[in-house]
Amino acid sequence: MSELYIVATPIGNLGDITFRALETFKAVDVIAAEDTRHTLELLTHFEIRKPLVSCRAQNEEAAAAKIIRLLDSGQTVAYASDAGTPGISDPGAVLAGLVRKAGHRVVPIPGASAFAALASVAGAGGKTLVFEGFLSPKPGRRRSRLRELMATGNAVILYESPFRVLKLLKDISDIDSGRRVVVGRELTKLHEEISDGTAEAVLAEYSSRTKILGEFAIFISGSKNAQVAGADADNEEEVDYDDR
Repeated sequence: MSELYIVATPIGNLGDITFRALETFKAVDVIAAEDTRHTLELLTHFEIRKPLVSCRAQNEEAAAAKIIRLLDSGQTVAYASDAGTPGISDPGAVLAGLVRKAGHRVVPIPGASAFAALASVAGAGGKTLVFEGFLSPKPGRRRSRLRELMATGNAVILYESPFRVLKLLKDISDIDSGRRVVVGRELTKLHEEISDGTAEAVLAEYSSRTKILGEFAIFISGSKNAQVAGADADNEEEVDYDDR
């Protein structure tokens, strides 16, 4: 039984690569990648040379069959999406499921994730944090799903492109202008920026810009009045972390 390693890679800052990720890339026989050109740049930076196999969202099932044949022959394979953790708004989930079904071991090599990075600095989240990823680009579907998510009372994290982020921020503000949001732009990169305020205020801030660049992660508070973690501490169940 051979192993498929699902490897998280940096979302921007190459210093976020883990020792275990590098050791895995060096040890495996083949590296599968969402974009072989992108992954080749990463490997070249760390002076790693391995055969590359394409495994994109558009060909994930067919690529999985090829990777399974490699595993059947006794080779080990690592999989990396373009950035962050595979399977989180990136290809990798289908591959992992098919490989496990084929009888091979699937091993997580954890690391960077825009979702986890934003959650760690948002300052509030409560017990439940919903990750939705990218909403539909269609306005009606996007607003409908957004209303559903915001009505749950739980905090939510979304991803969005620079081309639609203003539309998303306007939708959030239209639904609840006073809802607290935290916008992470270009997380871990040179021009990293984190904006925190009401949906209305953050929308106004971004609307005033002449140009919007970068990738976005957006935290939407589960409570209109939540400002900092622990704001409702008196109503929270006490947790004994030594007894988990």
